[in-house]
Amino acid sequence: MTKADLVAKISEKLGIEKGDVQATVETFMEEVKTSLESGDNVYLRGFGSFIIKTRAEKTGRNISKNTTIKIPAHNIPAFKPAKIFVEGVKTNVDVK
Repeated sequence: MTKADLVAKISEKLGIEKGDVQATVETFMEEVKTSLESGDNVYLRGFGSFIIKTRAEKTGRNISKNTTIKIPAHNIPAFKPAKIFVEGVKTNVDVK
C-alpha cells in the first residue's frame, strides 16, 4: 500500500475529501519525523512506537580497497509494533 492508497482508503471510509486527508497524513508524518529528530519517541497505543535506536561503533570492510574502516556509533529511527498488532499479523497473514 502506498501513501496515495492510504489517503484514498481513509477518504472513502470517512467521507472526507482526499486533499484534507492528504494534508492530515503529511502533517502526521512530519510531526513524527520532527519528534524523532528532536530526540523524542512517539508512542501510539495499540499500534506501535516510533523510536530511536542507537547503533554501536563497529569495524567494517571496504572490499573494493581491501581495507578496514571504523563505522562510528549513530542513531537510527525504528518502528516497534504493539503486541496486538504483531498478533494480528501472525494470525491473519499466511506464511509465504
